[in-house]
Amino acid sequence: MTAELVGVQIGPKRVKVGVLHIAPLTEIDLVDLVGTAWTRGAGGWIVTANVDISRAAARHPELAELIGEADLVVADGMPLVWAARLAGDHLPERVTGSSLVFSLSAAAAAAGRSLYLLGGEPGVPEAAADALSTRYPALKVAGTHSPAFGFERDPAQLADVVDRVRSANPDLVLVGLGFPKQERLIRELREVHPDAWYVGCGAGIPMAAGEFSRAPEQLQRLGGEWLHRLALEPKRLARRYFVDDAPFALRLLAGAAARRVTR
Repeated sequence: MTAELVGVQIGPKRVKVGVLHIAPLTEIDLVDLVGTAWTRGAGGWIVTANVDISRAAARHPELAELIGEADLVVADGMPLVWAARLAGDHLPERVTGSSLVFSLSAAAAAAGRSLYLLGGEPGVPEAAADALSTRYPALKVAGTHSPAFGFERDPAQLADVVDRVRSANPDLVLVGLGFPKQERLIRELREVHPDAWYVGCGAGIPMAAGEFSRAPEQLQRLGGEWLHRLALEPKRLARRYFVDDAPFALRLLAGAAARRVTR
């Protein structure tokens, strides 16, 4: 983790799950922390880590280091919460990027702060901005942008994306480009605009735009939202969930149980 947030209490000691160090915060705690940081002029970076991100970090040390640069990592995946509890640690709940899109936008509207939406297909961040502005009429939208595919490999295009955000001077930047692209971009953005809060929200922007729906709340609480996502995008997600993520999640849970025994 990077330096402490200026004058902001970030809660109990972080919980180690796999190679990640996760903040044991509820979504309400996290939103309150961001609101307090805004009043003190402190920015920050939140990584919403799911099983896929945890697996990538375990396989690639450079990605674990990238995540470690964030100020806060939260568990966007019930297997991470279950693993912590199996090991005898406490993670109070799952905190998803899709949900933070709404709760942090609501907090920004209440505090008179501005929002920038970055990511999604052309027209999607604008649709998300319209939906959020309708839901939270006081919300200030500083800007939206859908970068061209492969922009990160072109120094001129990357510089343009960074400059757009810097010029807009937002207080909250939601970046939905997928891991690790969104996290690498956030690292660049913090260099030029450190006072904002940044959240890598994955599919949160198209969800806010109405392109995807969340699972029913009961299914979310049971840890079955992945089934809902799989039904929506079977071709894209089947291999990731069944071939890549499921075996890793089982190993993560088994390792957590073994860790509790050795304690």
